[in-house]
Amino acid sequence: MMKKTILTLMGIVLLTFLAACNAGEASSANKEEQKVLKMATSADFPPFESYDIQGNFTGFDVELAQAIADELGYELKIQDMDFDGLIGSLQAKRVDIVLAGMSATEERRENVDFSEPYHRSGEMFIAKADQQIEDLSNLEGKVVGVQLGTIQEEGAEKLAEEYGFEVKKVDSANILVQELNSNRIDVAYMDKTVATGYITSQGFTGFDDPTTSSPGMAIAFPKGSELVEEVNAILKQFEEDGTLTALEDKWLSEYK
Repeated sequence: MMKKTILTLMGIVLLTFLAACNAGEASSANKEEQKVLKMATSADFPPFESYDIQGNFTGFDVELAQAIADELGYELKIQDMDFDGLIGSLQAKRVDIVLAGMSATEERRENVDFSEPYHRSGEMFIAKADQQIEDLSNLEGKVVGVQLGTIQEEGAEKLAEEYGFEVKKVDSANILVQELNSNRIDVAYMDKTVATGYITSQGFTGFDDPTTSSPGMAIAFPKGSELVEEVNAILKQFEEDGTLTALEDKWLSEYK
């Protein structure tokens, strides 16, 4: 009788253990079912991407990426890096997408694929108010700062030859502003939306670059990514249902 009781108890323990294992496996399987969308950005570019006071990613691109991930049913994970390292991260397939206020230039298209544009800004020159810089003719002999790897870097190098200014390259938009405030550069050349924000917050003056037409900001992918078609369909949906307009109203209205 004692032997039967012991065998019965052992059987119950074994069944309980197997049930717990199966539950754990099911839980792990459920976790694995939700794919991860790995995004890279350069979080020094408000209002498109930056950090809030709690240290969380915030901005137009961040909310757009989250909305896209939700539509795909993916968990969004964001990595912050220098802007000039973003293309390389896609080429090495360390990330799935880049949202970083990136213009879809023909040169970049040689290395990555792009979605349809989701925003257009243009470019702008900004300076301290006492510089009295009002147009391109005032740039001769000046030092113009640009962010490495940006469309503004390309544009400034071309304009420098014609208008006789020196180009200084830095890692981030925040450093550009520091360089401007400390008089290490005379002018900063950047995306118009971002520049307008600094004009408001820092008291700078500025003027639009009349020589260029931005190809528009787009989402970048590794070459041949299957996500491009899906994301383009989502962007079209967001354009039709007002999602993009709502994001622009929330993040960009004060910069227009």
